[in-house]
Amino acid sequence: MSSQVSTSADKPRTALVGRLSSWLEPLALLAPAGVWLGLLLVIPVLLIFQLSLVPGIRPGQVVNPSGIENYLQIVQEPIYLRVVLRSLMFALGTTLICLVLGFPVAYLIALVVPKQWRNLLLVGFVLPLWTSSLLRSYAWITILRPTGVLNTFLKAVGLPAIDILNRPPAVFIGMSYSLLPYMVLILYASLEKLDRRLLEAAADLGANPFQAFWRVTVPQSLPGIAAGCLLVFITGLGDFIDPELLGGASSMTMARLIYNQFLGVTRNWGFGSALSMVIILAVSLAIALLLKYGDRSSANL
Repeated sequence: MSSQVSTSADKPRTALVGRLSSWLEPLALLAPAGVWLGLLLVIPVLLIFQLSLVPGIRPGQVVNPSGIENYLQIVQEPIYLRVVLRSLMFALGTTLICLVLGFPVAYLIALVVPKQWRNLLLVGFVLPLWTSSLLRSYAWITILRPTGVLNTFLKAVGLPAIDILNRPPAVFIGMSYSLLPYMVLILYASLEKLDRRLLEAAADLGANPFQAFWRVTVPQSLPGIAAGCLLVFITGLGDFIDPELLGGASSMTMARLIYNQFLGVTRNWGFGSALSMVIILAVSLAIALLLKYGDRSSANL
């Protein structure tokens, strides 16, 4: 009788131990990554947010959060609002250019080019990433300057010279060149998994190539399109080198403005932190949209 009572009393204890182990084992595995994530991401972001609530703070001053004046300054001052809109314009425009140029390239590599040549072509697109972004920007300066390679070629063939250096078109060219490989690689990974039997079925049902592309290829590659656009947008929003070297003073972006607040003459850490939080918020919103609608689109396939 006593053995039955002890057995029945041990069952809840065993269940509790099993429940605790089911919680503690994943936590123990995630603990190292969680510690590094907290030290290198969460705590710095919280510190930046704290600084963003201190108007006009400079190095060495006491941090005393007092309000959202720095955020209001971004919205109320037209010059800063133009900088934010210009940064969004560069990021969105570069994303669109990379998508328009990268999708046909990824489609050709994944579905048209023979399999033995695909890796070689992919390596060719990755090669620019092996060089410094600073060197790539200086190379474009050599090409786009008034006495550069492009204008020399145009004069040789009898065409008028163009002056796009230190202007937005040069920024779009430099950013698109730097970020296009990312778009191509992500789209290639998505298109490579395309079920070609659906294309054959669409052709059997009377769909022309254009209809099959829009109704079969594009819907199946939507997760890759969303991921590629998100990566290019996030990287373009924080790009510093291309707008600085190729756009000149007229192409001030949020990255350059943040640099001026922290390391430039201005030294307004509170306002620079507020600008940083705006970028972090925009990136977080983009990631949230991808997680929500990207999973939904992939589930509908």
